Amino acid sequence: MTGIFVRRICTFVLIVLSLFWADRAEAGVLAERLAKFPQWETKPPVQAVIGTEDLIYPDWMAGTWNVTSTLVDLVAPLAPDIVTPGFENNRRYLNQPIAFTVRFPAVNQNNFTFTILNPKSQTPVVADRSFNGLNIAKATLGDRAVLSVKTDPHNPNRQSTLLSGSLQLVSIVTSRASEIPNANEFISTEVSQQLFRAPTIGMRPYFNEVETTTAYRKIETSGASIEADQVTAIYLSPQDPNYFVAADKPVALYRYRLEFFPASVPGA
Repeated sequence: MTGIFVRRICTFVLIVLSLFWADRAEAGVLAERLAKFPQWETKPPVQAVIGTEDLIYPDWMAGTWNVTSTLVDLVAPLAPDIVTPGFENNRRYLNQPIAFTVRFPAVNQNNFTFTILNPKSQTPVVADRSFNGLNIAKATLGDRAVLSVKTDPHNPNRQSTLLSGSLQLVSIVTSRASEIPNANEFISTEVSQQLFRAPTIGMRPYFNEVETTTAYRKIETSGASIEADQVTAIYLSPQDPNYFVAADKPVALYRYRLEFFPASVPGA
């Protein structure tokens, strides 16, 4: 039972990490990376997160959104030699949309430290991380499975999710990069360290590293207002016996299609 629950938690991690933006990278590198899917041989070009820098979204991301996330492809690049636990089980999620609500408020930048300051705006757009994380977790794991999602008040890059069964997921963004092809598009990548633990049942802590690279675009036509192509890569933990065999190569790749629709009720 615990093993099944942990696999569902991993699915939650893949989704929740898609909703962040980051520092600029060399123009075109991230777009080229997405175009080469699934031929990913190394980790992405990223910069280490410094201190407690927060992330800023483009102005057209402001507001409350109903999001549909659909897994459209999954690849194990090093199979059959190396396949992550739960990979085959995740095939059942193919083409099965998951819906949740997220919001991106405009805030007073005097109250925050940002990765990129916009001198033309005193109210930059950021993610409501706790609200978003809780809704995504419940949509993926079920209402009863999720007890709370909290963002460190002193560090927006650190989030803790408390789950039933004494399970806890701690996620820390360690590096990031982004590029802006035009005013209606941006591409971002983030790398996060994940820690699963359940101290009350004696579960050995499990470490993981997850990369999420996403291309967002604003849609001018009817229907979805924002669409995104997202690839999440899983890298082996240092505690895995195959860690040095895989080196910096991903051992699992998941590709999603994201659609953002304006929420019908403001502030929902």
